[in-house]
Amino acid sequence: MQNKEIELLIPELRPEAGLRLQKLLPIMQEQGLDAVLLASSANVFYMAGRFFRGYVYVNSDGQRIFFLIRPNCFLTDGKEVIAIRKPELIPDALAELGISMPKNLGLELDALSFSDIERLKRIFPDAAIGNASSVMRDCRMTKTPYELRLMREDGEHQMAAYRKITRLYKRNMTDVEFQIEIERVLRLEGNLGFLRTSGNLMEINLGSVISGDNADSPSPYDFAMGGAGVSPALPCGANGEIMKPGQTVMIDMNGCFNGWQTDMTRVWTIGDVEELARDAHECSRRILRELEKMAVPGVEVRELFDRANSIVEEEGLEQYFMGHRQQAAFIGHGVGIELNESPAITPRCKVLLKENMTLAIEPKFVIPGVGAVGVENTYVVTPSGLENLTPFPEELTDLL
Repeated sequence: MQNKEIELLIPELRPEAGLRLQKLLPIMQEQGLDAVLLASSANVFYMAGRFFRGYVYVNSDGQRIFFLIRPNCFLTDGKEVIAIRKPELIPDALAELGISMPKNLGLELDALSFSDIERLKRIFPDAAIGNASSVMRDCRMTKTPYELRLMREDGEHQMAAYRKITRLYKRNMTDVEFQIEIERVLRLEGNLGFLRTSGNLMEINLGSVISGDNADSPSPYDFAMGGAGVSPALPCGANGEIMKPGQTVMIDMNGCFNGWQTDMTRVWTIGDVEELARDAHECSRRILRELEKMAVPGVEVRELFDRANSIVEEEGLEQYFMGHRQQAAFIGHGVGIELNESPAITPRCKVLLKENMTLAIEPKFVIPGVGAVGVENTYVVTPSGLENLTPFPEELTDLL
């Protein structure tokens, strides 16, 4: 039985797709681009509301065309959705629509392979090539009301799963066994079971469960916390050791339930832990409370990092902040379709906060012999400060 052909753009998402187009066009103009040709999974999904193999072409006049290679179940109309076998057919299709070739074309130079970029350059030999990756990062930094609704839903599902964590623990469990139980709860809650990240050097499974000194194991990935992992093939997160009394267990698991994501970290203890760990955890909470108030539109992102760092110095916790043996150079990041979107909250980031930006802020500490502590929440920037999309209890909670 053949599948009935369906529209590529879901009708209810057409107004939303228009809003995203309105955000994109001014940024293209600022970058001097006549058109962009998008092919990465994140940006195709952003522009179409679903993923397909092919290309999304947008020019400065606001004309948007979906060039579809696979799958073949969508209606094609010759105007907005055009079926092609290969990208070399794109110029002829544009010509048939009366659309002139771009003089300045944006390609996703940060996301596509060298061979793909060279192939697309040959298809548009007369166009100067710019970087559409930076254009799309800027476009996706602020969220539409529809996107914020989906991220709020993510936060609700993620918190629902986290509420079950304490009952999943059993004495003498390994961190991997614990993570498997948490993953099961997440999937039953509706988690899509994958974590979309930006950059070809970022790899992770459904998140991290890190206990004890494994938190002090440096990772090759640009994460706030490391972890040795169970194999050199994926050296991050849980390492298979039994979680022991006197240790903390940091849980930073995936919040992707609909294509968008929330990022949330909470910490549990196994029995009593030393006072230094408790003090550092409360320092993390203090940082979040202050940043929630100061992070309003117009503030430079680096000011958030500077204020967090000054609080850490006031409390004498610098040697443990954002790692111990290896320290991360950021305290948070944008979040949305990809886990690690712009802006990165670093001491050099001069990006100005804008209303409806979404940020994951994660001031964390590693205490040798105990483990990692700290809190991560996902926020949306509002005129009065940060709105928390993951308002789950932040106190250290005992698993025993």
